[in-house]
Amino acid sequence: MSKLTLVPTPIGNLEDITLRALRVLREAGLILAEDTRTTGKLLKHFDIQNRLQSYHIHNEHQSVQKVVDMLVAGTEIALVSDAGTPGISDPGFLLVRACIENNIEVECLPGATAFVPALVKSGFPTDRFFFEGFLPHKKGRQTRLKALAGLPYTLVFYESPHRLVKTLEQFARYFGNERKASVSRELTKIHEETVRGTLEELTTFYKDKKIKGEIVIVVDRP
Repeated sequence: MSKLTLVPTPIGNLEDITLRALRVLREAGLILAEDTRTTGKLLKHFDIQNRLQSYHIHNEHQSVQKVVDMLVAGTEIALVSDAGTPGISDPGFLLVRACIENNIEVECLPGATAFVPALVKSGFPTDRFFFEGFLPHKKGRQTRLKALAGLPYTLVFYESPHRLVKTLEQFARYFGNERKASVSRELTKIHEETVRGTLEELTTFYKDKKIKGEIVIVVDRP
């Protein structure tokens, strides 16, 4: 029986990959990738020639048992997402759970995760924080915001560029206009940016801007 290794990949700057991650990717019998094209570029950059197989949110349920069977049969498997640590707002949880249920060893390498640098550079307390990730797009969104509003922690969210302004407006409505927050995007990339201010100020700042890149919003505790 072999081992499943979760391998974090850079969220932007390719120099952020670890030597250990590169070794695991070279030695794996199979690499499961959220998008084989994206991972293929990473492997090509580091001159790694290895077998790739698609593993993403749309085929995760159907693929789990097949992957477990391969692990039981002796194939060393590495799981990567497009960027960051697998399982953090990306596929991975179902496979990890299935491995544990089948007494298959699971190892997770330390590495890139977008919310950590965004949280640390926000300037808000980090001793207690609540990672929400992506909010529901429609059903249950308002209920969730009401529940989060009173939590005595720094709050961390992921968001897409086209929903940023709407989300900041909702945060101002449910958390209060004067509550402080930071918006980080393009982390570790050339155009990395973090803007800080009240939720009202941030809403105004981004109102008419064209925004690109994955976004992390950090909201100060009440």
